[in-house]
Amino acid sequence: MNDPESMSERVRRRVVVRGRVQGVFFRDSTRREAVRREVAGWVCNRADGAVEAVFEGAPAAVEALMEFCSRGPRGAEVDDATASEEEPEGLRGFEVR
Repeated sequence: MNDPESMSERVRRRVVVRGRVQGVFFRDSTRREAVRREVAGWVCNRADGAVEAVFEGAPAAVEALMEFCSRGPRGAEVDDATASEEEPEGLRGFEVR
């Protein structure tokens, strides 16, 4: 049986999304997708106009969020979504910063 606390079943990705991604409910839409998929982390607007997010969770769920970020919510125009892999830290919950 899998241990739910096992970090080996979790992955962590940091993504920076550029384009028309602020003022289009990108952060709240990302939060809703993350909660629905049981992914922990955070999302915030950056001063340079990009949106940055960190996702921790099951590999398939994190991948689905990365795909969501590459499209964005209705009204967004994503020019680029750059992801990097990081070591999971055991985050819990998801917040909009």
